[in-house]
Amino acid sequence: MGDVRSIGAGRPLVLLHGFGASGEQLISHGPASALAAQGFRVILPDLRGHGDNVQGPYPPDVLVDDGLELVASLDSYWLGGYSLGARVALRMLVRGARPVAAVIAGQGLDAVTRSPQGGGVRRRALTAMAAGSPLDPDTPEGQQAYWFGQAGVDPRTSLLVLDSLVPTSVSELSQVRTPVLVAAGDADVSGSGLADALPNARFVEVPGNHFTVMGSPALAAAMIDFLG
Repeated sequence: MGDVRSIGAGRPLVLLHGFGASGEQLISHGPASALAAQGFRVILPDLRGHGDNVQGPYPPDVLVDDGLELVASLDSYWLGGYSLGARVALRMLVRGARPVAAVIAGQGLDAVTRSPQGGGVRRRALTAMAAGSPLDPDTPEGQQAYWFGQAGVDPRTSLLVLDSLVPTSVSELSQVRTPVLVAAGDADVSGSGLADALPNARFVEVPGNHFTVMGSPALAAAMIDFLG
């Protein structure tokens, strides 16, 4: 799975980052350090196409394949993800991963059940970046492109990542028996519908939007309370 960092010592917790980010970001601007301080060995891979993990190819569900390969060597582990990482973690559960418990943060039901190949702000921004086309900075696409540029995102690779994502049906979600915490910001996508679709899930709403919740002390506290 490319570069895999870890911090802390104790119970293994695989934590997956969001789109355009890296495992390092969950240390510098996320809950990894707080979780490590509570007795977890937080395992932080760079998803394929992100950070130091630039390997291809990008067949359907490849990020999930990578994740399942990573946890196959762990006898007992916990699992979590934010945004894209949450989508990957959720499909890992659907495809047979059996962590002690899981946290799905910054992700909603609509996003995981539809294909990202159809469009959306993220795809339009990346497509314009790849083509060198200017974007109005006051539009959602322009703002997304600015963030991608600041993060050093390669638009062509990121489009391949998007094309590899596979939707998950409500009927598949209904088969997941793992205890799950679904967390979302009060100014972000609604996570309550996703929690309702999972048989053994709890929903928590924390202050913030999609960009601020990941580093929020409230998210770290909710994860510690649930996982601990």
